[in-house]
Amino acid sequence: MLPLSRFTVLDLTRVRSGPTAVRQLADWGANVIKIEAPEDVDTGKGLGGATLGPDYQNVHRNKRGITLNLKKPEGLAAFRRMVQQADVVVENYRPDVKARLGIDYESLAAINPRIVLGSISGFGQDGPYAKRPGFDQIAQGMGGLMSVTGLPGQGPVRAGIPVADLTAGLYCSIGILVALLEREQTGKGRWVHTSLLEAMVAMMDFQATRWTMKHEVPQQAGNNHPTTIPTGLFRTSDGIINIAAGGDEMWRRIVELLDLDPADPDLATDALRSANRDKTNAVIQERLNSDTSANWVSKFNAAGVPCGPVYSMDQVFADEQVKHLGLAWAVQHPKLGEIELVRPPMQLAGVEPPRVPTPERGQHTTAVLREFGFASEEIDSLRAMKVI
Repeated sequence: MLPLSRFTVLDLTRVRSGPTAVRQLADWGANVIKIEAPEDVDTGKGLGGATLGPDYQNVHRNKRGITLNLKKPEGLAAFRRMVQQADVVVENYRPDVKARLGIDYESLAAINPRIVLGSISGFGQDGPYAKRPGFDQIAQGMGGLMSVTGLPGQGPVRAGIPVADLTAGLYCSIGILVALLEREQTGKGRWVHTSLLEAMVAMMDFQATRWTMKHEVPQQAGNNHPTTIPTGLFRTSDGIINIAAGGDEMWRRIVELLDLDPADPDLATDALRSANRDKTNAVIQERLNSDTSANWVSKFNAAGVPCGPVYSMDQVFADEQVKHLGLAWAVQHPKLGEIELVRPPMQLAGVEPPRVPTPERGQHTTAVLREFGFASEEIDSLRAMKVI
């Protein structure tokens, strides 16, 4: 029995934000049923056009897959019948699509008052932008992330990962878990919804509250931290390292390690080092040219100053700590053989998440429908009508 194995989740999501939310539940044992339209109705081939590609395999693992055409009355009736026994439904349609299909929260709760509906949209379930299509990069721009990413004067830069998609998925999964906990007291489900825009603004965190509290508009700071000095990238004799060392105590350690002038009046306090950022970085940089990245990382950490290398992805997975943590996660796939995905980043002592590969479209249709009480004749009829 895994922590979430008592919950059944009907997964109507696609692309990334919704599947990311559902994956959090699937990785801890929830009975997740991925529902797709039959292939002749939906010819999509997964993220990047490849269901066997790394992206699709990583985001849809630990689920079972069925096909069901919700645009046919018989398909919608079958889905509503499944809702009677489910705990959670997750979707990331545009807000108006739910009502059109009859899978909005009020309709689902009328079937099963205990149901939790998790919804992710681009801009919210209502409001002036509610019907706009959502896309990660649009949310990165509108949420402020692109305005603070990149070098000063460079102009807006997108982050190298789909931050809005991923965080909207994480926030949705947290909300679903909160609703399930509440249900233990009330016996009733709840509608949980978030959006790419809401998630992105929330992820701006201290940069956002610099505006809401002080009306400061954060600017691009490049690889320097906007408020903590010295924090940034520095060259060594053979590469680049990261140093993160704000505060007077950290500065004292740097001065001692690098044999800097402790009496320099321009660098005497945190405020002065911030005001003289370029000089602060320059005096550190002058010393770092004398040794290798590996040696400096070792020396700084021995002195209690946070410091690390800057890795490409191949170097990430070659790192001894990453190997020790087992972040490359072996999964046996029936077509691809052994593949390595990325394991869930949190660890529950004594619990090993399942390692079930992403299902083929409709792979488990018959078995799952039988579990929900559909007779063989009903399943044959649905297949004949091309509902499944």
